[in-house]
Amino acid sequence: SSAQALMAQRQIDYTRSNEAEADRLGIRSLARSGYDPLAMASMFARMQAVSRVNQGGERERTPDYLRTHPVTTTRISEAKARAESMAAASPTIRAEPAIGSENPLIPSRLRVDGPTTTYDKTQFGWARERIRVYSANTPESAVREYERERKAGTLNDAQRYGLAIARMRNSEYVIAGRELEPLLAKYPDDAWLVIAKAETEARSGDTAGADKRMETFLQRMPNHRAASLSYARLLGERNDAQAGRRAQAVLRPLLHTAKDDPMFQQAFARASEIAGDPVRAGEAYAEAEYLNGRPERALMQLNRLLKSEQLDYYARARIEARIAAITPTVLELQRQGVRDEDLRRH
Repeated sequence: SSAQALMAQRQIDYTRSNEAEADRLGIRSLARSGYDPLAMASMFARMQAVSRVNQGGERERTPDYLRTHPVTTTRISEAKARAESMAAASPTIRAEPAIGSENPLIPSRLRVDGPTTTYDKTQFGWARERIRVYSANTPESAVREYERERKAGTLNDAQRYGLAIARMRNSEYVIAGRELEPLLAKYPDDAWLVIAKAETEARSGDTAGADKRMETFLQRMPNHRAASLSYARLLGERNDAQAGRRAQAVLRPLLHTAKDDPMFQQAFARASEIAGDPVRAGEAYAEAEYLNGRPERALMQLNRLLKSEQLDYYARARIEARIAAITPTVLELQRQGVRDEDLRRH
């Protein structure tokens, strides 16, 4: 019918707009990775030539306006124009020794030219030192090593951050907070530092200061996953209903984007639990079990939750839908003889 034809054409138009965006992103990725961005236009030209040969004459050829992925002259020229505009501005990669590279994860033969990467280097430094602290035999040994480096005059910003984290792990929260202050003055909007400082404040008794710091940061960067999870965890440590409700509110905007993250589900479960919302807590704990590779345990928790008298119509529908989704996985695992060892012991 004409209605079906119109719907089909709209779908084709939608697909083409997505395709144009994909072309743009693909060319940008080529340029940023050091490849020749003009290669995409050349590839399209070859595809067009092959397509014409395979389709035969003009009578057999499907009109371009009815095709979902036509390789047209327009598409080729647009790809070429985009590539030429990006080629000059994009970074390139050359096979020559790196100069002063601080990242051991990047092969030494690669050198990236282009915009400065101070921010990325800073982030890598925080991560490296955090791993260093968490890999130490004890927090005390990490503190001693950093203090030795400080006396030698070799302590850089990343190592100062590492020292602060080591002191936090050693329960020296006030001193750790002092270590972070000059770094925050230098990098005031850095999430790693803001979160660490809030943790020192909360655990040294200044919960109001921690709340203000995290609320201010999340106002500037709403839905920042690491900050939201960290703040929710700090709120959860207070173990009171008001803090739990605030933690729920902080995490709720991430329910769709972070739903497949078991750490998020654990945090939301804990927040719901102390907020006095056992149904949401039970659902989130079950989801965390499922995401951690324990579907049988998740199914048991959901079936147990289904017996709760606190369920309203919507909660019951959610839980029943999740049970229906998880059950085939559990049955298939059981058919293959795969069972949860912890459940077997009980």
